[in-house]
Amino acid sequence: MKFVSFSHNGTPSWGCVRKQDLYDLGARLGGQFPDLKSYISAGMPRDDLADLGGADFALADVELEPVIPNPDKIVLAAINYWEDNTDPDKVPDYPVLFLRLPSSQIGHGAPLIQPRSSQKLDFEGELAVIIGEGGRHISPEHAMGHVAGYSIYNDASVRDWQKHSHQFTPGKNFVGTGAFGPWMVQPADLSGLEKGLALTTRVNGVEKQRTDTSRMIFDIPYLISYISTFAPLQAGDVIVTGTCTGFGITRDPKEFLAPGDVVDVEIEGIGVLSNAVEAESSA
Repeated sequence: MKFVSFSHNGTPSWGCVRKQDLYDLGARLGGQFPDLKSYISAGMPRDDLADLGGADFALADVELEPVIPNPDKIVLAAINYWEDNTDPDKVPDYPVLFLRLPSSQIGHGAPLIQPRSSQKLDFEGELAVIIGEGGRHISPEHAMGHVAGYSIYNDASVRDWQKHSHQFTPGKNFVGTGAFGPWMVQPADLSGLEKGLALTTRVNGVEKQRTDTSRMIFDIPYLISYISTFAPLQAGDVIVTGTCTGFGITRDPKEFLAPGDVVDVEIEGIGVLSNAVEAESSA
């Protein structure tokens, strides 16, 4: 089943999607679960979903929000994919991690914002893991039992601001740069993760990145275990698992996004996250 956060006529809610139909679970279950994160925290009980009846909206009639608009934390891994020319001697012993602010996120279909202060907005297609059951000191052997679902992330980055210092934080947190969606797919509905899911990023229909998730240097169980050692994970937390080569700054000549460009990130079994680039308003 696919779960979304959305707004309709300015009213935020959450629900599930079947084909092109959306069921407004926020309206139906809001007394118990006001948002998707609270539903995940409760263990995602299925009794209320057994007989949904008619849909509340067509999917095309709502605005999709970030899958989890209000996570306690968003932890991202840098790079994290083996390439054909990766030197094993230069692979770090531990993952390089950084944080994103929830306020930097946007949903599927919302504009990626090129900031006024930079012309170096870049794309990074990535697999996102949404935590279900929280915990600390989670072992790799038990880590996958803590996953509520999977989604797609475009960790769009403002490269010159990212390189102001050794810390990534400024370039990774501009408003309107963390695209997250379109929905969350539960583990039981996502076949092939063990073998690897194809991940492709396209700009204006032209393929720029291609890999599969089996090529991660630090895999999902390791990332969950490692992060939970220093920070207690909570339901709705988001772990973004890193990108492969092919993003704009790795190209010759370098390619940065401009207003009017459309970025599509596709992950096998999940779907396509699509966002067009707009210039930041001068207002």
